[in-house]
Amino acid sequence: MASVAQDAPAEPSAKEMRLVISASSLGTVFEWYDFFIYGTLAASGIIGRTFFPAGNEVLQTLLAWAGFAVGFGFRPLGAVLFGYLGDKLGRKYTFLVTITLMGVATAGVGLVPSYAAIGMAAPVVIILLRIAQGLALGGEYGGAAIYVAEHSPAGRSGFHTSFIQASVVGGFILSLAVVLISKFALADVWDSWGWRVPFLFSILLLAISLWMRLKLSESPVFKAMKEAGETAANPFVESFTYPGNGKRLFVALFGISAGLTVIWYTSMFSVLSFLAGPMRLDPTAAQLITGGSAIIGMGFFLFFGHLSDRIGRKIPIVAGYALTLVLLFPLFWVIGSAANPGLAEAARHAPVVVSGPQCGYDPFSANQADECGKLLDHFSKKGVAYTTVKAPAVTVSVGGLPVADTRPAGLDAALATAGYDLAPSVPPAGNIAIIVVAILGLMALSGATYGPVAALLSEMFPSRIRYSSMSIPYHIGTGYFGGFLPLISQYIVARTGDPYAGLWYTFAVVAMALAVTAWGLQETVALRKARR
Repeated sequence: MASVAQDAPAEPSAKEMRLVISASSLGTVFEWYDFFIYGTLAASGIIGRTFFPAGNEVLQTLLAWAGFAVGFGFRPLGAVLFGYLGDKLGRKYTFLVTITLMGVATAGVGLVPSYAAIGMAAPVVIILLRIAQGLALGGEYGGAAIYVAEHSPAGRSGFHTSFIQASVVGGFILSLAVVLISKFALADVWDSWGWRVPFLFSILLLAISLWMRLKLSESPVFKAMKEAGETAANPFVESFTYPGNGKRLFVALFGISAGLTVIWYTSMFSVLSFLAGPMRLDPTAAQLITGGSAIIGMGFFLFFGHLSDRIGRKIPIVAGYALTLVLLFPLFWVIGSAANPGLAEAARHAPVVVSGPQCGYDPFSANQADECGKLLDHFSKKGVAYTTVKAPAVTVSVGGLPVADTRPAGLDAALATAGYDLAPSVPPAGNIAIIVVAILGLMALSGATYGPVAALLSEMFPSRIRYSSMSIPYHIGTGYFGGFLPLISQYIVARTGDPYAGLWYTFAVVAMALAVTAWGLQETVALRKARR
């Protein structure tokens, strides 16, 4: 897609470029830490148990992920608001505001009393704070990415902005690291109040971010526009009326943002939930494995960002999408087989079959309507895969043997006899190595589709409306397609009893993104000129 933005920012010195990248990237790490810390603790069940009412573990998990999704749902509104300010007032001061809002909201989550203490006020306040986080994040990413891109010398934008992309992973890694350190240091009080420390830690990160970002000067491209009086009168409106921008926005939303975000969240949050949930890994082991893999995998984002400066932005993105469709399920099958071999073997040789006339199951209901639904609810809570068969009477079989006692204790006894070990476990070292290799495969796919994107989106849009035009489709795509992924995939798993069924959501979105990108994305003019 031809770009209408042909900017030639002044060449910064190497020292200035290092400051620009480090300050922008660290701020992005901290801001994503703030946003991800909720998801990290939601995966362990603490958020659901503390803030949401339910006597049902599955329902609490779904409500916690719904709170996670709410933050993403408000990212587009933040993109509109702060994109407008960024195009009118400047890049620097806008992302100073966003990081302050994020830090204050995150610390606030750590101060909210539990549902047991203040009732329904707890989830209401949590949702409001998640909304504030979503608004802040909607303005942060575009500001940081554009700021770095508009400082970058010609032909280096892909590599320099890839540090912003890697910073998203860095935020996830930092959230895991702080949780693990806090859990170790506060083991005796972790479940009661120690888990709040990672949220309060955000105050320190906010102070560091503000100190570093206040050192920065305004983007040279924006300063030149302002001096020439060429800033947009209404960046939001002009984003939709500028010639050719409609197609660019469509491709950026459905082809770029939607695809990259579901791959990224699947490679991190889905893996973490998969290991700690259906695969029954010890939560700390699951966090260490996922976090360690993410540290190594950050290199893929830098590699593909650099590669995109040489071969173009479109090739690695399209190739990454296509390979994701081929490798997504096999990589998760490898993770599942290595994570808990005994459980995987039991599921293969002793499948659980629930029969009944209807077998309706609603994961959002605290009390199931019929006996069959109660059975499915029990197996879903245990993370045990099951299949359903229509039959006149409600029955359960494990490994082909009927279960006479269908009370919870009887079902658990039947599972244990069939070889289902549901106690949290830690895989042997060889299996951990296999899991890490598989996760790195997912990270490589994420790096290919995510690494070049900040440079691509910055180059796609004219500088006068760049902040708005880049942020709006990015945050709609990532906020809705990606932010709702944990909730949708967990719901699919709960309804089907298949721990891999949630991957079909990722598969469908990536297939759509591949079609749109292959059709509508052309190499940016700015990159073509830089490579001559």
